[in-house]
Amino acid sequence: MKNKISILIFSIVFMSCSNTSFDSKEKLWEYLRDVDNGYLHQKNVNGYDFSLLYKPTDLLVTQELNSSYTEEDVKKLRTKYKNYIYFTLSMAKNNKELLSTTPKNRQEFGAMVNNLAFGMGEKVHVYTAKKDTLELLDYVYPRMYGMSRSTDMLFVYPRDKKYLQDEYINITIGDLGTYTGEVKFKIPTQKIKNEPKINF
Repeated sequence: MKNKISILIFSIVFMSCSNTSFDSKEKLWEYLRDVDNGYLHQKNVNGYDFSLLYKPTDLLVTQELNSSYTEEDVKKLRTKYKNYIYFTLSMAKNNKELLSTTPKNRQEFGAMVNNLAFGMGEKVHVYTAKKDTLELLDYVYPRMYGMSRSTDMLFVYPRDKKYLQDEYINITIGDLGTYTGEVKFKIPTQKIKNEPKINF
């Protein structure tokens, strides 16, 4: 009886620590967008919607695969992306981009454009519980010129094991003229270490 209980406990622990796999990119997206699974984090502050999504390696891989890919193609792309952590930050007010809703005049509009395009390295910070700061390696801000329902950005950080030893990492977004103050998210590192995959 004790052996059966031990096996059951081991199985539960093993399953909770193992990666979740999906047969398609669409099914993975569906899983990620369910807030109960811990990859999507949302807050509403002062009428602004903030959404932070951890983007697993395999989503980056799918962006470069063509219809006739091979196992070797998948392996090469996973190697290319596996050393980095990717977050997508979305910000909106009334389902519109920040530039469409926040600036009150041309000066404020210009300042916000400059912040979004060049200054997010000074606004967004990622750090551990021990206050070790992760270096921002790159971020991408595609201008949508009012055609999107939110302002979306991709942030790239190093995937260093020493930064993932704590239970959480913290991500803060400084005020962009929205009068929301600093917005903070706590991301469980276990979700990053055991990120879901696609069965290519």
